[in-house]
This record gives sequence, structure tokens and C-alpha cells, in this order.
Amino acid sequence: MISSDQEIGAHASRLREAARSRLPIPPLRQELGEREIATAYVVQQANVTAALAGGDRITGRKIGLTSLAVQRQLGVNEPDYGTLLASMELLSDDEVPARLIQPKAEAEVAFVLGRDLRADLLSFPDLLAAIDCALPAIEIVDSRIERWDIGIVDTIADNASAARYVLGTDPVSLRGLDLRLAGMVLEKNGEPLSFGAGAACLGNPLRAALWLARKMVRSGTPLVVGDVILSGALGPMLNAVGGDVFEARISGIGTVRTRFAPEPKASAP
Repeated sequence: MISSDQEIGAHASRLREAARSRLPIPPLRQELGEREIATAYVVQQANVTAALAGGDRITGRKIGLTSLAVQRQLGVNEPDYGTLLASMELLSDDEVPARLIQPKAEAEVAFVLGRDLRADLLSFPDLLAAIDCALPAIEIVDSRIERWDIGIVDTIADNASAARYVLGTDPVSLRGLDLRLAGMVLEKNGEPLSFGAGAACLGNPLRAALWLARKMVRSGTPLVVGDVILSGALGPMLNAVGGDVFEARISGIGTVRTRFAPEPKASAP
């Protein structure tokens, strides 16, 4: 199913309005088609372009679907990606604003680039040389699609379900780290509920980052110095509501915390 520029714009506008109003919309795959992945990325880019026109800026990229089980569930054989914007960034102990729809939290390893990654045939050593540091991160995902009823087309069009990301503030070098074995615990309100390790992320968060770097070169939008890479979830995501406090600990990487702002009380009639 080929969508016109007008249809692309309409789909992108519906997603923006859903985020603004906090009223989710029916799945886009019903109109775009179940397998229109390329078209879904065009919808995603339309909303990135709209954000840039409004004064936002790109701060990096995120990788989704790094779990092989989730890929099988959605009928795909590779991850997807979304765009990180300055308006999404929070630092450890910052509060997540109460402007989301149905948020969830997951723990990840973030990488910060010290060099551009523009080569046509990027090697693993190229990636290692370009990474300046790693940080613990909590990604806040949210879906503008009703009840998280998403297929691959829905999540890609919806910027890989990106909403906010929280970075730790103590960067660490990759030297000596075995990220494949890096254990993760994500606590919600003081209770450890999500567990995992780097191996859950395409076998190693660095493998996921290399996939992304190569993908972005092929798309004509290579990763550049200063970009943040959110490399994918290390364990199950957790539902979040106003007032919830999350803390992620990743061995060798550090700790990152955030709190969701309480929902505003409804005004009296």
C-alpha cells in the first residue's frame, strides 16, 4: 500500500495530536498496511521534521526490538530505531513530567559518541573507537496507539514508541567491561521487579549499537559526535503511573533514578 504525501502528513499529524491531547488513536497498520515498514519510517521522519521546525534538535537515536522473542512476536528479523530529541532528555533524579499517555520504564546502556560514524563499511573497531563513554539509562516509552496494540508498522511510525530518556551522570569507559554479562536490576518504588543482562540486548549492547550505526549510514543520517545511543532494553519493561519512582542498577555502568510527577488532580465541577 503506497501512501501519498498528504496521507503521510495526516498520519503524522494524528500521532502528534494524540501526544498533545493524551488521547491515543487506533493502530495505524489498519490504514498503512501490516508490512509497510518503509512508509512507517517516512511517517516517523515527518514528525521529527515537525519537531525540528518547532525548535527541537536531534540528540541521538534509540534501538527497539532488541529482544529476539519480541521480534518473533511482531514477525520481523531485525530491530527498529527511533529518534531522540533534546526535549526528551532528563538526567538522573529529574522528574518525568505528567504529560504522557501510558508510559513504561526499561533499563538500558546508553553510549555517547566522541567521533562521527560515517563510513560506508563500519567495523566493530570503528564503533569502539567512536564511543566516548557509557552511561546507565532509563528509557521511558509511551505509545500513542490505543492499549499498546502495536505491530511493527505502528511502533516505527510512532518513533519506536519513544517518549523520554533519563541518563546517569557518571560516565564510564568501556575499557575492561564485558557488557554481555552486565547484570541489571530495575526497581519500582523500592521493589526489584525487572532483571536482565547485556546478553538480552542482541547478545551484547555493542552489537545493537553497531547495527544502528550501520543502519543510519544506509539511511543517509549517520550518527555523529555527541549523539546518544540508547542500545535497547536489558530486561522487561514496567508500567508507570504518577508518583512511581524507578532506579536502575547496571553492573559496571552505575545507577540512574527518576520519579514520575503525580497526575494533576481533576478540578471540581
